Amino acid sequence: MFTWGKAFRLILACIGMGVAAIGPAGGKEPLALYTEEWPPVSFLRNGKADGMAVEIVSALQKRVGDNARIEIVPWARGYSYLIARPNVMLFTVARSPEREKFMTLIGPVAVSHTELFCRKGEAARYLRMGDVIKRMPVTAYRGSIFKVAAEAKGFVNIIETVDSGQSARLLMAGRVGLWVEGGFAAGTALAQAGFSADSVDRVTTLESLQLYLAFSMGTPRDTVLAWENALRAMKKDGSFQSIYRRWLPQETPPPDVVRVGLEP
Repeated sequence: MFTWGKAFRLILACIGMGVAAIGPAGGKEPLALYTEEWPPVSFLRNGKADGMAVEIVSALQKRVGDNARIEIVPWARGYSYLIARPNVMLFTVARSPEREKFMTLIGPVAVSHTELFCRKGEAARYLRMGDVIKRMPVTAYRGSIFKVAAEAKGFVNIIETVDSGQSARLLMAGRVGLWVEGGFAAGTALAQAGFSADSVDRVTTLESLQLYLAFSMGTPRDTVLAWENALRAMKKDGSFQSIYRRWLPQETPPPDVVRVGLEP
């Protein structure tokens, strides 16, 4: 039998489903934050994300009122989330004309110098090779800007790895003669692999790239603008520079803030 009590419970159930459908913050899906294992820029320490860019993003979160957990995931997975889902922010991402078609980039938050490394004492031999060097086995981690840089420079025998540490181990084990990596990350990767920073020599710099916070297509405009304004404020009051220099004392913090790519 249908009663007013049943009707009331049905109304409450419908209201509950409506609230669930609305979701947090009146229908705004929370922003998912992803980064990769790339010390000292971003890495996992005691089960929690840490590093220069992580500290900057955490400071930005406080300014915009965001409390999402920053997740460390393999680069390829984080990038797939960025291009397939709305409300995703991935850091740090290199700017390119192709990427600007389907994501919004805010920054720069770092500048990466892509270096070609070899084992200690072998740089002169590789430099004498000329273009022959581009046929030599070189390692870079899968999906990275370093692999892209090596390809763009004409290297054809690229051995992909899962992360910088594995690339460092391949080089030091003699499995490859060359390693493409970000200059400020190589020392940490070597240390984690059990080698000193002076175990390698730089052969040449392949390129310098500015790195950004990347927001996926479909992320609300007010969310993107809030993060942009917070980054501008951090650079204006000096807190960005303070964090940057503490982690990367030999590097110069990028001073400006731009928004490029897809209009949110």
